[in-house]
Amino acid sequence: MISIYKVSFKNLLRKRTRTILTIFGIALSAWVLASLLGFNKGYEASLSRDIDNMGFQVLLTAKGCPYEAATLMLKGGTGLRYMREDVVQQVTGEPEVERVTPMLMQVVFDPNKGESGGISAYLGVDPVTFPKMKSFLEFRQGGWFTDPDAMEVVMGYEAAELEQREAGDMLLIPEKEVELKVVGILKRSGTQDDGTIFMPVRTVQTLFNKPGELTGLGIKVKQDADIVAFEEKLYGLPDVQVVSLAQVKQTIMNLVSTARIMVFSIAIIAVLIAMVGVINTILMSVFERFQEIGILKSIGAMPWDIFKLIWIETVILCFMGGVVGTAMAFGLSKITEVLIRNLLPYAPTGSLIQLDARLVIMTMISVLLIGVVSGMYPAWKAARIRPLESIRSEGN
Repeated sequence: MISIYKVSFKNLLRKRTRTILTIFGIALSAWVLASLLGFNKGYEASLSRDIDNMGFQVLLTAKGCPYEAATLMLKGGTGLRYMREDVVQQVTGEPEVERVTPMLMQVVFDPNKGESGGISAYLGVDPVTFPKMKSFLEFRQGGWFTDPDAMEVVMGYEAAELEQREAGDMLLIPEKEVELKVVGILKRSGTQDDGTIFMPVRTVQTLFNKPGELTGLGIKVKQDADIVAFEEKLYGLPDVQVVSLAQVKQTIMNLVSTARIMVFSIAIIAVLIAMVGVINTILMSVFERFQEIGILKSIGAMPWDIFKLIWIETVILCFMGGVVGTAMAFGLSKITEVLIRNLLPYAPTGSLIQLDARLVIMTMISVLLIGVVSGMYPAWKAARIRPLESIRSEGN
């Protein structure tokens, strides 16, 4: 006795071109669904990792001082405020602190930058604590400074590309008419460090006549510390502002979570398109087999038997489309990631699309649900066919 599953499968093979096109349409929807879910997971994980890789959870700056190089550029290099270097000892003594790194940012006008000149920013860092704090930074050429007072610079990837410098070249600081040796070129990190020119903090203090002054203090907090309570302590320090990167991270992740709604909306649209395609295919199949279904009912087939036959055909279509679609999602994930990176103005480092067994199972369940829901109407339509009507239509 031939099983109902074999009959359903053979019915699908009767119109192979239409069946293949329908499977391909379902596969595309499954691919989009799996890729969007994988992107949602991968983007959040990569963004969270990039924020964590900034090296410190709390940034202390002088009141009113921009804490981002980008903000400083927008202000035309103005707005810098300074705090005394002795704040390092005050903060280091707190029990919650694991490590601190002092920073001093300075800017100069470079007439050779762009068509009408531009602002060049230099970040003075401590050669001992800063590399430990930002251990994720890797070098394309060279390394960090040879001495805390060295007349040397380390250039971010984009800064080196813009200035067309290699390790061993000399870099002129406009206005100061001082040349410094480029001792290192960093690899691309995907952060604002790519556009930064680093110098020893004591060298910056000397060149720009800012002895004992800082613009920022990066603070790495111990793992078990209460960051909120620690920040309350820092608010008590005079003439400083506290930038909590933990709070910044939370805000960014909340925005990403909000954008997830848009991702799911696109996924729902893909699912609806697949449902329409499946319903259309199965309905056409039912209408073409109108007389055949009538004959089956006239020789004893019950409405439930017809309903189940058509429903199984729909589920088989969706199962095959789901398998092909998830295979496409895995096989084309790298190409999809390249396309996303070209479309996004900023994309975090690391894998943007993370596919795993759980996500594949979710995709397959979703696609099978499409089959279950999409097949109900065509199956119900087929189950309602009356043998007498089918015989009349055959005669006509």
